[in-house]
Amino acid sequence: MAVITTKAIVLSSLKYGDTSLIVKCFTLQEGVKSYMIKGVLKSKKGKLKPAHFQPLTQLNLTANHSNKSSLHSIKEVQVIHPYETIHTSVVKQTIVLFLSEVLSYILQEEEENNSLYSYIETSLIWLDTHGEVANFHILFLLNLSRYLGFYPDTTNIDRLAFNLLEGRFTNTEYEKLTLSGKEIMLFKSLLGINFDAINSISYSKKERQIILRIIVQYYELHLEGFREPKSLDVLETVFN
Repeated sequence: MAVITTKAIVLSSLKYGDTSLIVKCFTLQEGVKSYMIKGVLKSKKGKLKPAHFQPLTQLNLTANHSNKSSLHSIKEVQVIHPYETIHTSVVKQTIVLFLSEVLSYILQEEEENNSLYSYIETSLIWLDTHGEVANFHILFLLNLSRYLGFYPDTTNIDRLAFNLLEGRFTNTEYEKLTLSGKEIMLFKSLLGINFDAINSISYSKKERQIILRIIVQYYELHLEGFREPKSLDVLETVFN
């Protein structure tokens, strides 16, 4: 048993019994860890509150990490970046639920990954502090692929098509799993930009739907076991 103090981002929380939660976190020091939070739904006097474990909340936690169990325990917790707008905006809440589901699928490793942690952390702060966020989740996922090892190869970006399976541009437009025409124009508009340039892109509702589906398919092709998030339909409903 080791006592660890680390920053952590909540990926998911699942009710266990009537009074407890099982919380999955992406920690800065030790990657993905799961915690049993006993009695948190019953006790009003305890240090740990259900509100601490909302999706993608950023925490500083002190925890007991066991070598013998996959479920650990939290001793103390504090919210590092209290969100000002995420919990009051339906759009932002829906984006957060969608991304927390995606990240729960993707992040499985019990190992440190500082650059990935920093990317998620700073992206969420950007989401909380900006108003125009309709394309945020699309760019978040595309740029996240850089940290996962399959960001599109932009070497031949002037070519007519993009092969989703190979992750590169090509002149062969009619292969299976290839983007061309309007789809490739939408795709190219996201490449190489950061969140501060996101408002230079104006997608229609239909275009936003198309590009998001393309990126979800790209993830399905490059990440074993990745499947279309259940919250995707909810997200599209909110943006419609």
